[in-house]
Amino acid sequence: MEIRFEGRRALVTGAGKGIGREAVKALRAAGAEVVALSRTLEDLESLAQECPGVEIVCVDLMDWPATEAALSSIGPVDLLVNNAGIADQKSFLEITQDSFDRCFAINVRAVIAVSQMVVRQMIERGVPGSIVNVSSQISRSALKNFGVYCASKAALDMLTKVMALELGPQKIRVNSVNPTIVLTKMGHENWDDPEKAADFISHIPLGRFAEVDDVTNSILFLLSDKSAMTTGSCLFVDGGYLTS
Repeated sequence: MEIRFEGRRALVTGAGKGIGREAVKALRAAGAEVVALSRTLEDLESLAQECPGVEIVCVDLMDWPATEAALSSIGPVDLLVNNAGIADQKSFLEITQDSFDRCFAINVRAVIAVSQMVVRQMIERGVPGSIVNVSSQISRSALKNFGVYCASKAALDMLTKVMALELGPQKIRVNSVNPTIVLTKMGHENWDDPEKAADFISHIPLGRFAEVDDVTNSILFLLSDKSAMTTGSCLFVDGGYLTS
């Protein structure tokens, strides 16, 4: 099943590293024009060199007015990947107002801000669209010391469903992908300890963590017309973790 996006423009947030960076490259390889957004200019510049033709936007999604200004002139967008996110590791009793506010600002509020801007121009143009929010397996499965992150991703799942419900009449589909631990650079850094990894993997029926391609392939499927009747869904890329 070949997926192509010629003639369509995509915006990917959190595009400097990990899943977002690979999603940009996969979309370009599939023929899309791509706008890559990150708060780190160095990451964007190296991505533009690695993937010629990618447009870059450097902005901190914590700043809603700055985000609006940065996105006001990027032109039409048909496909949106809300990938930007942070994971603040704190036990419940260590959670602070700042850590809570920052996590929800990036993982939930920024999705609202960016999606509103994209959706408004989709509706003005009278075109269909597809949005994928990058959530997590732990939106449904609690993990110690990640209380705020778990809560933010659970909120993102419900936001995804509400967006799908409200935007469906405009032919705009909204879904999420919910991966388990993904072997990005950060994933390797946190889970290369065999003993630590073995305990987690023992709960995954397929017996491994996710590779980045496992997630980007799911993102491309949900963005594409191959999933034309799918909206409001959370696609768990977890190797069966939630069935164990």
